[in-house]
Amino acid sequence: MGKSLLVLGSQWGDEGKGKITNFLSEKADIVIRYQGGNNAGHTIVFGGHKYALRLIPSGVFNENVKCVLANGMVINPRAFKEEVEEIRKAGFPAKNIYISDRAHVLFDHHIELDRLNEESLGSKKIGTTKRGIGPAYADKISRVGMRMCDFISNEFPELYKNLLTIKNKQIIDMGGNPIDYDKTVKEYLELADYIRPMVIDTVAMIGKARKEGKNILFEGAQGALLDVDFGSYPYVTSSNVTSGGTVDGTGIGCHGIDDILGIVKAYETRVGEGAFPTEQLNEVGDLIRERGHEYGTVTHRPRRTGFLDLPALKYSIQINSISYICLTLVDVLTGFDKVPVCTHYEYQGQLIDTLPASDRVLRECKPVYAYLDGWTEDISNIKTYDALPENVRKYVEFIEKETGTPVVMVSTGPDKNQTIIREEIF
Repeated sequence: MGKSLLVLGSQWGDEGKGKITNFLSEKADIVIRYQGGNNAGHTIVFGGHKYALRLIPSGVFNENVKCVLANGMVINPRAFKEEVEEIRKAGFPAKNIYISDRAHVLFDHHIELDRLNEESLGSKKIGTTKRGIGPAYADKISRVGMRMCDFISNEFPELYKNLLTIKNKQIIDMGGNPIDYDKTVKEYLELADYIRPMVIDTVAMIGKARKEGKNILFEGAQGALLDVDFGSYPYVTSSNVTSGGTVDGTGIGCHGIDDILGIVKAYETRVGEGAFPTEQLNEVGDLIRERGHEYGTVTHRPRRTGFLDLPALKYSIQINSISYICLTLVDVLTGFDKVPVCTHYEYQGQLIDTLPASDRVLRECKPVYAYLDGWTEDISNIKTYDALPENVRKYVEFIEKETGTPVVMVSTGPDKNQTIIREEIF
């Protein structure tokens, strides 16, 4: 009997999901990306090389694994082709990619509307990547978007013309640059020819794989605290990152996921706007950023950095039903005399240990820290948990105790081989 495992970012994204998915994909038959677009990326390191993925699932480097871009995604056809060609240029065939016929298409007008929307907000901007993700999802919900089944059809030119007429009016009203139909339709027709052989009914494909007992990995983009429903609204992404989004984003059904592995960075980072209680706007934060190479895979923006936030993590574990934790980037904390961990917030004289719904309230929360003894040893080449320094193990086990969730994997460096397994779950 096969197993299905969801690899989920448990914080504000950039937890190291790509590395872990790539590591686990060696045992998978299918790797499925269930939400988001090319607004977030995964950096994968192995064999002395670094690879950046934005749309394509992290199992693409294993040609025996089927990689699915599922219906919950919004896909920029141009960005998709560029990414496939980058992978092929790096020496991988990339012939194992399948796109859902129900996935929505992200067009140039979405990118222009995203730029205009963000600029109109001024100082109250969300901090989007301006890659059109929000407007594409807005069109999906408004029932005016276009899906892959229509993009690759003979009716596409007329459908696109009608759609662009409406969108160009919106762009002009906002003071933007209208999209040239004659120029873009020609390019999109060429892109449709490129993509068409990869577009299939992935709902049926996934269902068949489940019945046949295949090993299935699900991966998302961003992190659960950026979920449009459960994240720190309005400074969130435009899709459902949480485990519930996997059901909607793939058609797997409520009982189709056996276990959920929450990827947890040993400290905290965030990109864009929004409250960040443990943020370190000081030399410590700068040191963590440089040690952890905390710059966006897609945008190259410097990430905001801080210490581990347990109230936020426990909230994420609850809303996602996380079964296990994989703790990543532990090596970045080497050299600290004391490692602070936020155990509670202080708000208006009261201690709370969950994440408030209001971003305004969260901004007023002051972190309450426990201080754990640090370590100075180089852990990057350690292969077993018992060989880790005692204070590293105490750090791991403190997180286990506080969250009530077992830490089954510990990542000690960016390469997939720098991964310690405490318990096999897949």
